[in-house]
Amino acid sequence: MPTIEFDHPDRFVAGTVGPPGGRTFFLQAVQGRRVVSVSLEKEQVAVLAERVNDLLDELSATDDLPAAAQDNDPLSTPIEDEFRVSTLSLAWEPERQVLIIEAHDREVELEPTEDGQDLREIVGPDASLMRVMLDPAQAREFARRGLASVADGRPPCPFCGGPLDPTGHICPRANGYKR
Repeated sequence: MPTIEFDHPDRFVAGTVGPPGGRTFFLQAVQGRRVVSVSLEKEQVAVLAERVNDLLDELSATDDLPAAAQDNDPLSTPIEDEFRVSTLSLAWEPERQVLIIEAHDREVELEPTEDGQDLREIVGPDASLMRVMLDPAQAREFARRGLASVADGRPPCPFCGGPLDPTGHICPRANGYKR
């Protein structure tokens, strides 16, 4: 299993490529000249950013720390995803006071156990992992930008709340008529 590790990278952000409605979401870690990007779903970015904030709030780990500088720059190039994220995990290491984010590309096969009654997961040999360790200020800034990138999508319809395309949409609240 190839593991890509970043211990306090220079930059770790969630960002997008493409127009609203056709965006691809990425997690990108940069350390020196090394740039690693992985693609994932919009919902995964939203949940990860919310959980990072929840974990930091629960730990009160950012009360006395200076805030990290806001990072609103575009993703670093080249933007080539190493893999598509299927599973995310989040942990706090109290000894080092770091937040650990892991993005997994799990190729999982199910295999029967010896007794034949249950199935167990076998991770394929080509599964990849990106592990990033962040201090609380970096993690808080990652969460802020992640939530902002999710919110930068298409504006919601004032009637049904669904996303509006530039050409409008067929609103169920308008009995199928375009607005």
